[in-house]
Amino acid sequence: MKYSTPWLIGMMAAVALTPMTGWTASPSSGCTATSGLLTASGTYTMSYGGLNRTFRLHVPTGYSPTVPKRLVTIYHGWGGNESEFIGNSAVTSLANTRGYILVAPRGIGSGAPDNKNNSWSFKGSTTGLDGDGGAGILGATCDYTKQTDYSYPSCSAIKQNKCSWTQCQQDDVAFAVALVHYIESKMCVDANNVFATGGSNGGMFSWELGQNPVSAPTFRAIAPLIGLPHRAYLAGPGKAVEMPAMVITGTTDKTVPPGAWDNPTYTTTTDGDFYYYTGATAITKSWAAAHGCNTVANAVSFDEGSTKTDCRTYCSATAPAWPKVLDCRAKMGHTYNLSWSWKIILDFFDKQTI
Repeated sequence: MKYSTPWLIGMMAAVALTPMTGWTASPSSGCTATSGLLTASGTYTMSYGGLNRTFRLHVPTGYSPTVPKRLVTIYHGWGGNESEFIGNSAVTSLANTRGYILVAPRGIGSGAPDNKNNSWSFKGSTTGLDGDGGAGILGATCDYTKQTDYSYPSCSAIKQNKCSWTQCQQDDVAFAVALVHYIESKMCVDANNVFATGGSNGGMFSWELGQNPVSAPTFRAIAPLIGLPHRAYLAGPGKAVEMPAMVITGTTDKTVPPGAWDNPTYTTTTDGDFYYYTGATAITKSWAAAHGCNTVANAVSFDEGSTKTDCRTYCSATAPAWPKVLDCRAKMGHTYNLSWSWKIILDFFDKQTI
Protein backbone atom coordinates (compact mmCIF):
# COMPACT_ATOMS: atom_id res chain seq x y z
CA MET A 1 0.00 0.00 0.00
CA LYS A 2 1.26 3.49 -0.81
CA TYR A 3 2.30 6.20 1.53
CA SER A 4 2.37 8.35 -1.47
CA THR A 5 0.28 11.62 -3.84
CA PRO A 6 -5.29 14.93 -11.38
CA TRP A 7 -4.62 17.26 -13.68
CA LEU A 8 -2.54 17.80 -16.81
CA ILE A 9 -3.13 14.41 -18.34
CA GLY A 10 -0.35 13.99 -20.86
CA MET A 11 3.13 15.41 -21.02
CA MET A 12 4.22 19.02 -21.18
CA ALA A 13 7.01 19.69 -23.64
CA ALA A 14 10.32 20.70 -22.10
CA VAL A 15 11.10 24.37 -22.56
CA ALA A 16 14.31 26.35 -22.39
CA LEU A 17 14.43 27.95 -18.95
CA THR A 18 15.74 31.40 -18.17
CA PRO A 19 18.05 31.54 -15.11
CA MET A 20 16.93 33.90 -12.39
CA THR A 21 19.82 36.13 -11.36
CA GLY A 22 20.24 39.19 -9.19
CA TRP A 23 17.06 38.65 -7.22
CA THR A 24 16.73 39.79 -3.62
CA ALA A 25 14.19 38.96 -0.92
CA SER A 26 10.62 39.82 -1.87
CA PRO A 27 8.74 40.70 1.35
CA SER A 28 5.23 39.28 1.49
CA SER A 29 2.22 41.35 2.52
CA GLY A 30 2.51 39.92 6.02
CA CYS A 31 5.71 41.94 6.57
CA THR A 32 3.63 45.10 6.87
CA ALA A 33 0.43 43.63 8.30
CA THR A 34 -0.53 44.72 11.82
CA SER A 35 -3.35 42.35 12.74
CA GLY A 36 -4.24 38.68 12.46
CA LEU A 37 -0.58 37.69 12.44
CA LEU A 38 0.76 34.20 13.03
CA THR A 39 3.71 34.43 15.41
CA ALA A 40 3.71 31.14 17.33
CA SER A 41 4.27 27.53 16.37
CA GLY A 42 1.16 25.39 16.61
CA THR A 43 -1.72 23.73 14.77
CA TYR A 44 -4.16 25.99 12.91
CA THR A 45 -7.05 25.82 10.47
CA MET A 46 -8.00 27.87 7.43
CA SER A 47 -11.23 27.81 5.50
CA TYR A 48 -10.85 26.83 1.88
CA GLY A 49 -13.48 25.73 -0.63
CA GLY A 50 -16.06 25.11 2.06
CA LEU A 51 -13.76 22.92 4.15
CA ASN A 52 -11.71 23.68 7.24
CA ARG A 53 -8.16 22.68 6.36
CA THR A 54 -5.68 21.88 9.13
CA PHE A 55 -2.01 22.77 9.06
CA ARG A 56 0.86 22.78 11.51
CA LEU A 57 3.21 25.74 11.64
CA HIS A 58 6.77 25.97 12.92
CA VAL A 59 8.06 29.47 13.57
CA PRO A 60 11.88 29.54 13.71
CA THR A 61 13.73 30.85 16.74
CA GLY A 62 14.33 34.59 16.49
CA TYR A 63 11.56 35.17 13.96
CA SER A 64 10.76 38.87 13.43
CA PRO A 65 7.39 39.89 11.89
CA THR A 66 9.21 42.47 9.71
CA VAL A 67 12.17 40.41 8.44
CA PRO A 68 11.40 38.08 5.49
CA LYS A 69 12.06 34.40 6.11
CA ARG A 70 12.18 31.53 3.64
CA LEU A 71 9.23 29.15 3.74
CA VAL A 72 9.16 25.37 3.30
CA THR A 73 5.82 23.67 2.67
CA ILE A 74 5.82 19.98 3.65
CA TYR A 75 3.38 17.29 2.50
CA HIS A 76 2.95 14.06 4.45
CA GLY A 77 2.68 10.53 3.11
CA TRP A 78 -0.49 8.56 2.44
CA GLY A 79 -2.36 8.15 5.74
CA GLY A 80 -0.11 10.67 7.51
CA ASN A 81 -0.87 14.05 9.00
CA GLU A 82 0.54 17.49 9.69
CA SER A 83 2.89 16.21 12.42
CA GLU A 84 4.73 13.66 10.30
CA PHE A 85 7.66 16.01 9.65
CA ILE A 86 7.21 18.92 12.06
CA GLY A 87 6.78 16.49 14.96
CA ASN A 88 10.39 15.42 14.42
CA SER A 89 12.93 17.42 16.45
CA ALA A 90 15.62 16.95 13.79
CA VAL A 91 13.36 18.83 11.37
CA THR A 92 12.46 21.73 13.65
CA SER A 93 15.90 22.20 15.19
CA LEU A 94 17.58 22.51 11.79
CA ALA A 95 14.83 24.86 10.61
CA ASN A 96 15.65 27.03 13.63
CA THR A 97 19.33 27.04 12.75
CA ARG A 98 18.72 27.88 9.08
CA GLY A 99 15.85 30.31 9.72
CA TYR A 100 13.08 28.57 7.78
CA ILE A 101 9.36 28.87 8.46
CA LEU A 102 7.75 25.43 8.07
CA VAL A 103 4.12 24.75 7.25
CA ALA A 104 2.73 21.22 6.99
CA PRO A 105 -0.93 20.85 5.96
CA ARG A 106 -3.10 17.77 6.42
CA GLY A 107 -4.43 16.02 3.34
CA ILE A 108 -8.06 15.02 2.82
CA GLY A 109 -9.66 11.62 3.14
CA SER A 110 -10.10 10.62 6.77
CA GLY A 111 -13.49 12.35 7.03
CA ALA A 112 -16.75 11.87 5.17
CA PRO A 113 -17.51 11.07 2.43
CA ASP A 114 -14.31 9.08 1.92
CA ASN A 115 -13.34 7.89 5.42
CA LYS A 116 -10.02 6.79 3.97
CA ASN A 117 -6.37 7.72 4.48
CA ASN A 118 -5.43 11.39 4.25
CA SER A 119 -3.93 11.87 0.79
CA TRP A 120 -2.67 14.28 -1.86
CA SER A 121 -3.89 13.98 -5.45
CA PHE A 122 -1.54 14.28 -8.41
CA LYS A 123 -1.47 13.28 -12.08
CA GLY A 124 -2.91 9.79 -12.53
CA SER A 125 -3.62 9.10 -8.87
CA THR A 126 -7.35 9.76 -9.12
CA THR A 127 -8.14 8.59 -12.65
CA GLY A 128 -5.80 5.60 -12.69
CA LEU A 129 -4.59 6.64 -16.15
CA ASP A 130 -0.88 7.03 -16.84
CA GLY A 131 0.69 9.61 -19.12
CA ASP A 132 1.39 7.55 -22.23
CA GLY A 133 -2.14 7.34 -23.57
CA GLY A 134 -2.04 3.57 -24.07
CA ALA A 135 -5.02 1.23 -23.96
CA GLY A 136 -5.85 -1.04 -21.02
CA ILE A 137 -3.00 -1.76 -18.61
CA LEU A 138 -0.60 -0.06 -21.03
CA GLY A 139 -2.40 3.18 -20.24
CA ALA A 140 -2.98 2.60 -16.54
CA THR A 141 -1.02 3.51 -13.41
CA CYS A 142 -1.12 -0.08 -12.15
CA ASP A 143 -1.80 -3.66 -13.15
CA TYR A 144 -5.49 -3.49 -12.25
CA THR A 145 -5.97 -7.22 -12.83
CA LYS A 146 -3.96 -7.79 -9.65
CA GLN A 147 -4.23 -4.51 -7.74
CA THR A 148 -6.29 -4.09 -4.57
CA ASP A 149 -8.89 -1.36 -5.06
CA TYR A 150 -8.05 1.59 -2.75
CA SER A 151 -10.27 4.06 -4.60
CA TYR A 152 -12.08 6.78 -2.67
CA PRO A 153 -15.87 7.30 -2.97
CA SER A 154 -15.24 10.93 -3.99
CA CYS A 155 -13.50 9.67 -7.15
CA SER A 156 -16.33 7.43 -8.33
CA ALA A 157 -17.15 9.71 -11.27
CA ILE A 158 -13.50 10.19 -12.25
CA LYS A 159 -11.68 6.90 -11.80
CA GLN A 160 -11.18 4.79 -14.91
CA ASN A 161 -9.98 1.61 -13.21
CA LYS A 162 -8.91 0.10 -9.86
CA CYS A 163 -5.64 2.05 -9.88
CA SER A 164 -7.26 5.20 -8.42
CA TRP A 165 -6.03 5.72 -4.83
CA THR A 166 -6.24 9.37 -3.71
CA GLN A 167 -9.04 11.81 -2.84
CA CYS A 168 -11.19 13.86 -5.24
CA GLN A 169 -12.93 16.15 -2.76
CA GLN A 170 -10.79 19.20 -3.42
CA ASP A 171 -8.16 20.49 -5.83
CA ASP A 172 -4.95 19.98 -3.85
CA VAL A 173 -2.86 22.16 -6.17
CA ALA A 174 -5.16 25.15 -5.75
CA PHE A 175 -5.25 24.57 -2.00
CA ALA A 176 -1.45 24.42 -1.75
CA VAL A 177 -1.18 27.78 -3.52
CA ALA A 178 -3.91 29.28 -1.33
CA LEU A 179 -2.15 28.06 1.81
CA VAL A 180 1.12 29.72 0.78
CA HIS A 181 -0.72 32.98 0.11
CA TYR A 182 -2.46 32.69 3.47
CA ILE A 183 0.85 32.25 5.31
CA GLU A 184 2.39 35.09 3.30
CA SER A 185 -0.44 37.40 4.42
CA LYS A 186 0.01 36.56 8.09
CA MET A 187 3.79 36.17 8.35
CA CYS A 188 6.83 37.92 6.93
CA VAL A 189 7.85 35.54 4.13
CA ASP A 190 10.42 35.91 1.39
CA ALA A 191 8.08 35.23 -1.53
CA ASN A 192 11.07 34.59 -3.80
CA ASN A 193 12.09 31.59 -1.74
CA VAL A 194 9.12 29.34 -1.05
CA PHE A 195 10.00 25.64 -1.32
CA ALA A 196 8.08 22.34 -1.45
CA THR A 197 9.01 18.94 -0.13
CA GLY A 198 7.19 15.87 1.11
CA GLY A 199 7.46 12.15 1.70
CA SER A 200 6.08 9.37 -0.48
CA ASN A 201 2.56 10.50 -1.49
CA GLY A 202 3.66 13.98 -0.40
CA GLY A 203 6.80 13.65 -2.50
CA MET A 204 4.71 12.71 -5.53
CA PHE A 205 2.55 15.76 -4.86
CA SER A 206 5.70 17.91 -4.70
CA TRP A 207 6.42 16.90 -8.32
CA GLU A 208 2.86 17.91 -9.20
CA LEU A 209 3.38 21.33 -7.63
CA GLY A 210 6.53 21.77 -9.70
CA GLN A 211 5.01 20.52 -12.97
CA ASN A 212 1.65 22.25 -12.77
CA PRO A 213 1.62 25.79 -14.23
CA VAL A 214 -1.00 26.78 -11.65
CA SER A 215 1.39 26.16 -8.76
CA ALA A 216 4.90 26.25 -10.22
CA PRO A 217 5.23 30.07 -10.10
CA THR A 218 4.64 29.95 -6.33
CA PHE A 219 7.69 27.78 -5.63
CA ARG A 220 11.40 28.32 -6.08
CA ALA A 221 12.45 24.65 -5.88
CA ILE A 222 11.19 21.20 -4.91
CA ALA A 223 12.80 18.26 -3.11
CA PRO A 224 10.61 15.12 -3.13
CA LEU A 225 11.56 12.35 -0.69
CA ILE A 226 10.85 8.70 -1.73
CA GLY A 227 8.19 9.98 -4.12
CA LEU A 228 8.04 9.82 -7.94
CA PRO A 229 5.36 10.60 -10.55
CA HIS A 230 3.22 7.84 -11.99
CA ARG A 231 4.33 6.22 -15.24
CA ALA A 232 4.99 8.51 -18.23
CA TYR A 233 4.29 11.79 -16.44
CA LEU A 234 7.61 13.28 -17.46
CA ALA A 235 6.79 16.97 -17.65
CA GLY A 236 9.49 19.41 -16.65
CA PRO A 237 8.90 22.58 -14.60
CA GLY A 238 5.55 24.27 -15.10
CA LYS A 239 7.10 27.70 -15.61
CA ALA A 240 9.56 29.18 -18.09
CA VAL A 241 12.20 30.12 -15.51
CA GLU A 242 14.46 27.68 -13.74
CA MET A 243 12.98 25.53 -10.99
CA PRO A 244 15.59 23.36 -9.26
CA ALA A 245 14.64 19.85 -8.15
CA MET A 246 16.28 17.19 -6.03
CA VAL A 247 14.84 13.76 -5.36
CA ILE A 248 15.98 11.35 -2.65
CA THR A 249 14.98 7.70 -3.12
CA GLY A 250 15.84 4.31 -1.64
CA THR A 251 17.63 1.67 -3.70
CA THR A 252 15.79 -1.10 -1.82
CA ASP A 253 12.42 0.68 -1.82
CA LYS A 254 9.71 -1.79 -2.90
CA THR A 255 6.92 0.78 -2.71
CA VAL A 256 8.35 3.50 -4.95
CA PRO A 257 11.45 1.96 -6.56
CA PRO A 258 13.76 4.44 -8.34
CA GLY A 259 14.99 1.92 -10.91
CA ALA A 260 18.56 1.38 -12.03
CA TRP A 261 20.98 4.22 -12.65
CA ASP A 262 20.80 5.59 -16.20
CA ASN A 263 17.78 3.42 -17.00
CA PRO A 264 14.88 5.65 -18.12
CA THR A 265 12.20 2.95 -18.04
CA TYR A 266 9.33 2.93 -15.56
CA THR A 267 9.37 0.91 -12.34
CA THR A 268 6.79 -1.32 -10.63
CA THR A 269 5.86 -1.59 -6.97
CA THR A 270 6.72 -4.98 -5.42
CA ASP A 271 5.39 -4.60 -1.87
CA GLY A 272 2.14 -6.43 -2.58
CA ASP A 273 0.80 -3.69 -4.82
CA PHE A 274 1.32 -3.30 -8.57
CA TYR A 275 1.68 0.42 -9.29
CA TYR A 276 3.81 1.88 -12.08
CA TYR A 277 6.09 4.87 -11.50
CA THR A 278 8.36 7.05 -13.60
CA GLY A 279 11.92 6.09 -12.66
CA ALA A 280 14.25 8.57 -10.95
CA THR A 281 16.52 8.64 -14.02
CA ALA A 282 13.68 9.54 -16.38
CA ILE A 283 12.23 12.39 -14.34
CA THR A 284 15.58 13.97 -13.44
CA LYS A 285 16.73 13.70 -17.05
CA SER A 286 13.53 15.47 -18.15
CA TRP A 287 14.08 18.29 -15.65
CA ALA A 288 17.77 18.54 -16.51
CA ALA A 289 16.92 18.90 -20.20
CA ALA A 290 14.46 21.66 -19.33
CA HIS A 291 17.31 23.47 -17.55
CA GLY A 292 19.51 23.22 -20.64
CA CYS A 293 21.79 20.51 -19.23
CA ASN A 294 23.46 17.86 -21.39
CA THR A 295 21.50 14.63 -21.01
CA VAL A 296 23.21 12.65 -23.78
CA ALA A 297 25.85 11.12 -21.51
CA ASN A 298 25.14 9.34 -18.24
CA ALA A 299 24.65 11.38 -15.07
CA VAL A 300 27.86 12.16 -13.17
CA SER A 301 28.55 11.98 -9.45
CA PHE A 302 28.12 15.03 -7.25
CA ASP A 303 29.38 15.20 -3.67
CA GLU A 304 26.69 16.85 -1.60
CA GLY A 305 28.58 16.18 1.62
CA SER A 306 26.71 13.15 2.94
CA THR A 307 28.00 9.61 3.39
CA LYS A 308 24.43 8.30 3.17
CA THR A 309 23.66 9.05 -0.45
CA ASP A 310 24.99 8.61 -3.97
CA CYS A 311 24.00 11.78 -5.82
CA ARG A 312 24.29 12.18 -9.58
CA THR A 313 23.39 14.92 -12.02
CA TYR A 314 23.26 15.88 -15.69
CA CYS A 315 23.84 19.52 -14.76
CA SER A 316 27.18 21.14 -14.06
CA ALA A 317 27.81 23.65 -11.28
CA THR A 318 30.79 25.61 -10.04
CA ALA A 319 31.43 25.31 -6.30
CA PRO A 320 30.03 26.39 -3.96
CA ALA A 321 26.89 26.23 -6.12
CA TRP A 322 24.95 22.98 -6.47
CA PRO A 323 23.49 21.61 -9.71
CA LYS A 324 19.91 22.63 -10.46
CA VAL A 325 18.78 18.99 -10.72
CA LEU A 326 19.99 16.17 -8.46
CA ASP A 327 19.16 12.45 -8.27
CA CYS A 328 20.20 11.17 -4.83
CA ARG A 329 19.79 7.54 -3.77
CA ALA A 330 20.47 5.83 -0.47
CA LYS A 331 20.67 2.21 0.65
CA MET A 332 17.25 2.24 2.31
CA GLY A 333 13.69 1.13 1.77
CA HIS A 334 10.50 3.18 1.90
CA THR A 335 11.50 5.34 4.84
CA TYR A 336 12.24 9.01 5.46
CA ASN A 337 15.41 8.81 7.61
CA LEU A 338 14.92 12.45 8.57
CA SER A 339 17.94 12.34 10.90
CA TRP A 340 20.10 12.83 7.77
CA SER A 341 17.78 13.34 4.78
CA TRP A 342 16.31 16.57 6.16
CA LYS A 343 19.74 18.19 6.27
CA ILE A 344 20.32 17.34 2.60
CA ILE A 345 16.93 18.82 1.71
CA LEU A 346 17.66 22.09 3.52
CA ASP A 347 21.20 22.13 2.10
CA PHE A 348 19.65 21.97 -1.37
CA PHE A 349 17.19 24.77 -0.58
CA ASP A 350 20.03 26.85 0.86
CA LYS A 351 22.00 26.44 -2.35
CA GLN A 352 18.99 27.31 -4.52
CA THR A 353 17.98 30.41 -2.55
CA ILE A 354 17.94 33.50 -4.74
